[in-house]
Amino acid sequence: MNHNSSQQINGNLFAALRNGFPQDLDGIAVETDSGLFYSWRDLERATAMMANLLVSLDLPAGSRIAVQVEKSVEAMLLYLATLRAGLVFLPLNTAYQSAEMAYFIGNAEPDVVVCSASNFGWVSQIAFKAGTTHVFTLNDDRTGSLLERAAHCTDRHVVAVKQADDLAVIIYTSGTTGRSKGAMLTHGNMLSNALVLKDYWGWRSEREGGDVLIHALPIFHVHGLFVAIHGALLNASKMIWLARFDARLAIQKMPEATVFMGVPTLYVRLLAEPGLTREAVRNMRLFVSGSAPMLIDTFNAWQSRTGHTILERYGMSETIMLTSNPYHAADGERRGGTVGFPLPGVSLRVQDDAGNNLAAGEIGAIQVKGPNVFKGYWRMPEKTAEEFTADGFFKTGDVGKIDAQGYVTIVGRSKDLIISGGYNVYPAEVEGYINELPGVAESAVIGVPDSDFGEVGVALVVAKRGAVLEPSQIIANLKSTLANFKVPKQCFVVDALPRNSMGKVQKNLLRARCADFGNSSN
Repeated sequence: MNHNSSQQINGNLFAALRNGFPQDLDGIAVETDSGLFYSWRDLERATAMMANLLVSLDLPAGSRIAVQVEKSVEAMLLYLATLRAGLVFLPLNTAYQSAEMAYFIGNAEPDVVVCSASNFGWVSQIAFKAGTTHVFTLNDDRTGSLLERAAHCTDRHVVAVKQADDLAVIIYTSGTTGRSKGAMLTHGNMLSNALVLKDYWGWRSEREGGDVLIHALPIFHVHGLFVAIHGALLNASKMIWLARFDARLAIQKMPEATVFMGVPTLYVRLLAEPGLTREAVRNMRLFVSGSAPMLIDTFNAWQSRTGHTILERYGMSETIMLTSNPYHAADGERRGGTVGFPLPGVSLRVQDDAGNNLAAGEIGAIQVKGPNVFKGYWRMPEKTAEEFTADGFFKTGDVGKIDAQGYVTIVGRSKDLIISGGYNVYPAEVEGYINELPGVAESAVIGVPDSDFGEVGVALVVAKRGAVLEPSQIIANLKSTLANFKVPKQCFVVDALPRNSMGKVQKNLLRARCADFGNSSN
């Protein structure tokens, strides 16, 4: 068998990403905010050396490599090297503390743990206690025992042969209810999704002038690690790498770039900068937003300020990307407040509790099927079986609707649904009305226990700078607009809403904080 044909049948995601590299390996692949430049050849050599280090450890097949480090190009190279060596990558949020780390390491039983040198003391203790054989350090300044060891390895490595259905990554869901679950994504899940997005979002080849991506997201999450990085590598596109998001620096770099991916919070911060002008974004082709819902105010402000319409899309740890607003105008307009259409190859339906498909505009449970949908939850066969329908659709846990034109709108999470006096209240619907009131920056509506109604709504509202809000007036306004059962029984004006690193409002924290409010309102 010749070399080329063996490459073609290798289902390893790294093989496909490597095939995307440009012919000239001496061009710049990554430029960092600290003034470093990495060529495509650097990426090829460094991933080979790290893969050889992993191979030299004689790990069992399917070993997990758990990684909790600050964002750096070397951290990305470690991810690619793990794929290259045919092992399983397990990224962990840098905010996780010891109890959480003990759970993840105990649950995933990784053979290798990589952490920042400053956390080595407590992380290695947890890891060795759980049976991990190797703990390395990796810092964001190109130091650490991982790099010291890899420096002694050869820079030639034959990519491990994997099947499309082999496990590549375990992503732990953010776990807002109960224990966090490890979503098992295969090489095929991720490659199929990357290829669809390359086409759907119009990634431009070098012949068409090429694309340059500003990478401003964390890399322990689907959006930054997969959607952004796979997109750039597969397309041989240079990345401008921001270790931490800096709105001013991002704007300064936009004239050199064409694509930016962010969460809504990043767009709000960019809009606060006077430097964000049409001139600054003149070379930009595409702004993508996801990971949390974007306020329509932000969407509209961005459009009027920059002349660009943000493309909102929808995905999950378990499925990578599912839907997207259209890139090409011929496929339809980008509608704020919606997440667009199901991507090619993805089937999406909305059902009621009895399992009937709902008509256009009706709200129900979103279910999906496609080559991007994960293999199941790590070591949770019962939970996996529970989350799939008899005909193979994954129950996303999201509630939404599809309009007559096919646009999908997410209304909220099923666990955020409030059932008050037997009626279903969708917090996102109520929040939409509150957010339109004068002086309101944003809001969150949660359900709290109540002896009369089972549950009642509580609204937490953040005022725009300089505005003074009167909770009783907000309630009165809602009473004139919404059915009484949807109107929150109490309203509080707060300074800010708690968010996770991807910008999602943490309603579980708000529910815990407000648990006693329900009956006190009677």
